[in-house]
Amino acid sequence: MAKEMSFLDHLEELRWHLVRSFASIFIVAIIIFVNINFVFNEILLAHLKPDFATYQFFCRVFSAIGIDSSFCKIEFAQELQVLNPTEELMTGIWSSLILGFVIAFPYILWEFWRFVAPGLHSSERKKSRGFIFTSSFLFFLGVLFSYYVILPMSVYFFYNFSIGDAIVKNFKLGAYISLITNTLLGVAVFFELPVIIFFLTKIGLVTPQFLRKYRKHALVLVLILSAIITPPDVASQVIVSVPIMILYELSIYVSQFVIKKQQKNVTKSPRV
Repeated sequence: MAKEMSFLDHLEELRWHLVRSFASIFIVAIIIFVNINFVFNEILLAHLKPDFATYQFFCRVFSAIGIDSSFCKIEFAQELQVLNPTEELMTGIWSSLILGFVIAFPYILWEFWRFVAPGLHSSERKKSRGFIFTSSFLFFLGVLFSYYVILPMSVYFFYNFSIGDAIVKNFKLGAYISLITNTLLGVAVFFELPVIIFFLTKIGLVTPQFLRKYRKHALVLVLILSAIITPPDVASQVIVSVPIMILYELSIYVSQFVIKKQQKNVTKSPRV
């Protein structure tokens, strides 16, 4: 029989899980920083190149169906400004840490699982074995969707949006990289919506009825966000909106599944 742990023992256990999680981020970040030139030129700054895969793909698709798309006429300066001596170094370090977190995400989930698993019943542990895989899959799906769909459209839009002919765009390196990394993380976390809804339903904070009731509000919000982060054409906004609404609909079914499972367990429980 496992020995019951005190509150301080739990804190000590949590501390070591956090230490290992942060260590994994730092190790991956160091590897990235050693190869920082490749990471920046081929990954983080790739959206500044007119031959980026997404631009070429959308251009061919829209041309094939007879839509005149701005993706076929991409032109923008590929130079970024550095205004202080430490900006390049700090941008490189910060980017390495963020990408370190992204790559180490499955291991961090595993450490989190190792911490909470002892407090679960054996049946709960068996039913939750797919947690790490599902969460990691959705996270990296969000990263890929952000990198190959949202970011190319965002970069193109912000480079071409203008409120006056006298304005010259000279974007800072730090601001540009923040756009890339923040979008990658933000969308990846948003793709965790079904997992988040699963746990919120488990603890009774969300129900399928609540999600269905505010479906129209969610759709309006998604369309507004799509209009902000994409170029001002309908095709681009649809490309962004559809996957997000699919995730929302999937979350409703996840919530419904949890509720039915809980009701089934209550029905099966022996009466006193």
